[in-house]
Amino acid sequence: MKKIGQFIYPWGNGHYSRMMRLNDALNEIMNDELETHFFSKGEILERLLKKFPEKAENIHEILMPTPIDGKFGPSLSLSMLNFLVPISDNQSLVTQISNYLKEERRFFDYEKFDLVINDGDMGSNVLANNRNITSIFVTNQFKPKLWKSRFYFKPALAFIARQISKATKIIVADSPPPYTICEYNLNFTKDVNHKVTYVGHFSKNKKIKRTQNTELEMLIQDSDFGYWMRTGNKSTNEGTGERYEEVFHQEQMINERRLVSHAKDHNLEIDSVLDKNGKKYSISEAVEKRIDWIQIDKGYLSEQEKETVLNSCKYAVINGSHTVMGEILGNHAKPIIGIPVYDEHTNQIQWAEEKKLGLYAQNRDQVIDAIGKLRSNYDDFQDSINQFSKNFNGNGAENTAKIISETLQGKK
Repeated sequence: MKKIGQFIYPWGNGHYSRMMRLNDALNEIMNDELETHFFSKGEILERLLKKFPEKAENIHEILMPTPIDGKFGPSLSLSMLNFLVPISDNQSLVTQISNYLKEERRFFDYEKFDLVINDGDMGSNVLANNRNITSIFVTNQFKPKLWKSRFYFKPALAFIARQISKATKIIVADSPPPYTICEYNLNFTKDVNHKVTYVGHFSKNKKIKRTQNTELEMLIQDSDFGYWMRTGNKSTNEGTGERYEEVFHQEQMINERRLVSHAKDHNLEIDSVLDKNGKKYSISEAVEKRIDWIQIDKGYLSEQEKETVLNSCKYAVINGSHTVMGEILGNHAKPIIGIPVYDEHTNQIQWAEEKKLGLYAQNRDQVIDAIGKLRSNYDDFQDSINQFSKNFNGNGAENTAKIISETLQGKK
């Protein structure tokens, strides 16, 4: 039996989503041939423990350094200050890095992994390289394009790139060019090109076993609406929600139906429907009274509900998350309006706009203008998206699992 370590960076949900899909694909290929250990912290660690209660002894807390939360994503000023100075409950970044590498080193030396998979965690890359252990680094970034206000991050990006380069293989979780959504986030140097493989997006390829329609599905049936997604960690999710609400309160939105998913599986109490007069109902009441709705807020969509919403919506409003963009543009062929939080998001949304797959917006007025442009030129956008969707590779998890399986077979 081969022993592998999965190191999942705990900032945001994309790293976790990718690794869980890869884990499923690995189990299908290698079945009982693997002993897997998971490493992360915070909310991601909690989700791992909830998903694999029978494997709790193989789920380990590693305090990987993460940015300091701000109102809209990470606080740049506090995160930079934290490099040398403790902030709130966070030790200085220098101390954090030292402590977390010591802990990872302890696991490496004790577990004797045959292979490690890193999604966002560079420390395990370095440790694997030093011990001649095969390491797979899964990413959609390498020296991404930065905007002028962030020039001071360039030295950090160069350092990160050097650590990523120590991986045995670098897996890009995207379609190969010219259909690479994260193209502007990838600037590979000549010395690593031979390690890079574009495997495709880590999409959900399993068919959902449908049951009878839920009340939410009944409510949106035959409706023309936009799907407004709140995703990411706490600050990103809440900051995105504030921006959405600012848009919703504008006069131009009075007849624009929207469904807002809050992506909070721990808060199922978010369940409300607004009619055009601002009166609030529960989803159940709205179905029963056949309310002519303008806004639906749902704490968490089931897999079946999410599939129905994405198939039924006219467009999706997102923050530019790579995983989400692949799902919407590739799997469901729907145009997007992107309101970025990070430079990574900006790069991906601008790429999509250039390909006429969606529109980029920074503020309330630009979002409203984007909705108008999408509706006025919908067929043109749809033609471009259909072409993109035909060339979309959503088998990244399966392709990566094959690479890992072949690598481990070669170690016998």
